[in-house]
Amino acid sequence: QVQLVESGGGLVQAGDSLRLSCVVSGRTFRTYNMAWFRQAPGAEREFVADISDNGHSTNYADSVQGRFSISRDNAKNTMYLQMNSLRLEDTAVYYCAARHAGYYYSPTERPSDYDYWGQGTQVTVSS
Repeated sequence: QVQLVESGGGLVQAGDSLRLSCVVSGRTFRTYNMAWFRQAPGAEREFVADISDNGHSTNYADSVQGRFSISRDNAKNTMYLQMNSLRLEDTAVYYCAARHAGYYYSPTERPSDYDYWGQGTQVTVSS
């Protein structure tokens, strides 16, 4: 059973930074493409960023491009999301997700393409 556990959320002011972490159980972390999604109250789950199994390829939503950075450490079974210049509209529950990697990396922004999900961590940005 694969388990994903997010941490690092909190209450910050606009312009501040946060780093989220996602720890994945098991010894197959390096075989997964990973992603971050977020969901604000009353809104659908929204793609934020994803990263290939080897960490060499990444993809970002336009809304976070240049402010957020996704990375992973396969030796620690951990994925990260560095969030800088946070805005009020970044307020949401942030989820990490995993999907089995294919032979070629093909980024996807659809939640339905992901096999495993964490429980989420709340990020609140205040003015």
